[in-house]
Amino acid sequence: MQLIRQRATARAGLLGNPSDGYNGRTVSVALEDFWAETILYEWDRVEILLSQEDQSRFDSVADLAEDVRLHGYYGGVRLVKATIKTFVEYCQRQNIVLHDRNFAVRYTSNIPRAVGLAGSSAIIVATLRALMEFYEVQIPRRVQPSLVLKVETGELGITAGLQDRVIQVYGGLVAMDFGNDATESCEGFECGDYRRLDPLLLPRLYVAYSRDAGEPTEVFHNRLRERFDQGESQVIEAMERFAELTSEGIQALADGDTQRLHQMMDANYDTRASICRLPAEHVAMVEAARSVGASAKFAGSGGAIVGHCHDEAMCERLEQVLAPLGCRVITPTIAPPEDAG
Repeated sequence: MQLIRQRATARAGLLGNPSDGYNGRTVSVALEDFWAETILYEWDRVEILLSQEDQSRFDSVADLAEDVRLHGYYGGVRLVKATIKTFVEYCQRQNIVLHDRNFAVRYTSNIPRAVGLAGSSAIIVATLRALMEFYEVQIPRRVQPSLVLKVETGELGITAGLQDRVIQVYGGLVAMDFGNDATESCEGFECGDYRRLDPLLLPRLYVAYSRDAGEPTEVFHNRLRERFDQGESQVIEAMERFAELTSEGIQALADGDTQRLHQMMDANYDTRASICRLPAEHVAMVEAARSVGASAKFAGSGGAIVGHCHDEAMCERLEQVLAPLGCRVITPTIAPPEDAG
């Protein structure tokens, strides 16, 4: 019996986020410490199996309400189901004939949920990879992130950008340009310009997150999208600034200028804070990290932060000041780049 296992990792946005959904530029890194895995095997019918996160038993109605707030009404099953539908429709448009064997599929994930580490898109990317292997279908790597985004925006109505999907498809460290001049249509999908960077250029990084400070990604993005679409000048100028910080940060990486990169990451958060009313618990995480000299910015949409620590002593102080906020601090392992293609 054919048994397929495919993974996709969590990610941290180092620079530029959240401008990826607004024609901006970003740099993101894949985190091997956290991953979603899809297991697919031949079966007599198509069956999506429930994971631990798709629970239907709760200790109280308050626990049920909190679970729905963080995970939605269908947990990850909706992500898997929407991925399968989108994959089939893609193959139909490309005149790719799929074999008639059926399968059972389930996912597992150790990515902390609703803290901005891209747990939902990791499930989709892992599922797409499993489907591609099972049906022996090759989808151009540059197209895959846009296909994954379509699952979320087109099928599930989730407001999101391409950044998370790009880094999870490419792995490693990637610079992304979503500007009009850098974007082109590939197989009917809008795709940006994605450039691999050498992870060895990175200084010592940390990632810290708090499950208690989580918030679904779309809560943040829906508010920002509305203001951007209305032409609010402060938001538009901030998106331009995010793109500038990204370009400056890429140059700092190339030059080995750790202090400059440190400053760019701090400036990224400050720009975000200038246009958004940020949750107090998220702000407290950033301020605590900065109090010991570390840089700090949101890794995604809140609940997790990423930054630069100068040395081991600073990392130890960072753990001490973040512990009272219920945060776990890790020195991340950067996931290797996926095979080029």
